[in-house]
Amino acid sequence: MTRDDTVLALSYAVRLPVLFKYLGQLALALAVLTAVPLLVALWFRDYAFAGRLALVLVVAGGVGAVLSRLPAPARMQVNEALVITALAFFLSALLMSWPLMAAGLGFGAALFEAISAVTTTGLSSQATVEGLPPSFHFTRAWMQWYGGLGIVVLTVALLMGHRLATHRLVDPELHTENLATTTRHYARRMLLVYVVLSVAGLFLLMVAGTEPFSAVTHALSAISTGGFSPFDSSLAALPPAAQAVVSLLAVAGAVALPLHYMWFTRGAASFLDDVELRTLLVMLLFVCLLLAGLLGREGMAPGEALRHGVLLGISAQTTAGFSSLDVGTLGDGSKLALMLAMIGGGSLGSTAGGIKLLRLLVLWHLCLLALRRTSVVEHAVVQPWIGNRRLEHDDIERALLLILLFVLVIVFSWLPFLVLGYDAMDALFEVISATGTVGLSSGLSGAGLPPLLQGILCFDMLAGRVEIVALLVVLFPATWFGKRAEVT
Repeated sequence: MTRDDTVLALSYAVRLPVLFKYLGQLALALAVLTAVPLLVALWFRDYAFAGRLALVLVVAGGVGAVLSRLPAPARMQVNEALVITALAFFLSALLMSWPLMAAGLGFGAALFEAISAVTTTGLSSQATVEGLPPSFHFTRAWMQWYGGLGIVVLTVALLMGHRLATHRLVDPELHTENLATTTRHYARRMLLVYVVLSVAGLFLLMVAGTEPFSAVTHALSAISTGGFSPFDSSLAALPPAAQAVVSLLAVAGAVALPLHYMWFTRGAASFLDDVELRTLLVMLLFVCLLLAGLLGREGMAPGEALRHGVLLGISAQTTAGFSSLDVGTLGDGSKLALMLAMIGGGSLGSTAGGIKLLRLLVLWHLCLLALRRTSVVEHAVVQPWIGNRRLEHDDIERALLLILLFVLVIVFSWLPFLVLGYDAMDALFEVISATGTVGLSSGLSGAGLPPLLQGILCFDMLAGRVEIVALLVVLFPATWFGKRAEVT
């Protein structure tokens, strides 16, 4: 028997009852979440929009009530957890695209908006959004809000107890005394942190003079690092104080939510001790100053260059995607700086996208380790560490795999744009923005992209949000075909 035959013999396809069970539970959650934009649509007397939302609520609730009664398995396979994670984002976007069509969008455009919303990307296929109804804007922002929480809680919660290395990378408390943290307890803590930050952001935006509806939509989009705005000019339409609040909310969203919980319960010292947080702060400072310098060289006045450099730098590094000016008018140097920031992203366990800084730290420390090993004695054992945490083999393997996959997705998504004659820099910017779930645009997304390229960007947004592996597992034939374990 070959090695491949041995692996195949030990592999199990996903069990459909298990998928249906948990997708049913998620459908019930979607039904509850849909009640919020339904009430908003009724408040604005947008009865066509409300009627579609009501039907989604009834269908999701009915299907969920039936499927959630299936027996729960004693253990969940890793491929099942990843499939559920990927399908949760796609199916929720598919369902919610129908209500969005009530605003006058075709199915393709509505699906693009829905995927962009639930993946917290913020790219739009619309040349202008200011003529669209308030129900549409709130629904997009609300989808970004629960999409941001979903990637933190859902993907981590489903993997808890199955992939300890992944859990350790996401929850900074695990390397101390909290190894027995349960999925439900983790989800409850993260929901509490998320709601507190959202309410605090809404309050600060109101104090900063933002109109109530705008404050709500921007607070939801900022803490989820989503970036949707009811204004075509995005941040530029807000007063300076509100711009600062939105940027601070985006930074809060790009920090691992468990770290916020540690700050609430243990004080700022434990919060600032995190190596990934310190890296995020250093990167924010570097990117903002770099952009300010580049914008100044492109002819912008020093004060304006600094202001836009800070706003755009925070938006790119946190992957929030709010813009304070037309990104398409920037020079290639500024676009390149933004792309590098979008690729890095925020912290693991945050709402931010990108590769994530902890994985880049893993790569950096592996490079340092390789250099150190050239100068130590022959039999010395030198292990890779990040802060006070020793890296396990699974941690390293997963980090390097995701970095490689992230780069490959960008390259292969970029090629069709080049074949169809789009500007190379603008096309690369758009692909990186979609894969990093950022939402800053060079102008291509809203300029009548062919359906093929819109589909590629939709794939990129989904892949970036579920971190590529989950989407590849869905497309892997062995996930669906082969022997199956008993559902016990």
